[in-house]
Amino acid sequence: MAKSIESLIPLSETAYYILLSLNVPRHGYGIIKYVEKLTGSRIKLGSGTVYTTLGKMSKVKVISVYQDRDRKTVYELTVEGSKLLELEINRIKIVYKDTLYQEGLFNEQK
Repeated sequence: MAKSIESLIPLSETAYYILLSLNVPRHGYGIIKYVEKLTGSRIKLGSGTVYTTLGKMSKVKVISVYQDRDRKTVYELTVEGSKLLELEINRIKIVYKDTLYQEGLFNEQK
């Protein structure tokens, strides 16, 4: 991989949810439906967005093709993709902790 996985952080929301959806191998439409269900329809990914993002992720080797049959390409996380997702989850936890702290300070000023 040309770039280190750390250089891919922070992920876009789309990329983050696509990686989350690959907790099991899925094809594009399966990713779309999983993300929609996971987010309570807050995020509705378009097929163009999904396949463009999958292409980029494949180029940097954070995902790979698990199976390609009958015009349905199924993707899975690589070891590097799992590491990337773990880094991003930890980053988001820190952002969340900082947000809660700031929210407390903000509320104290009211």
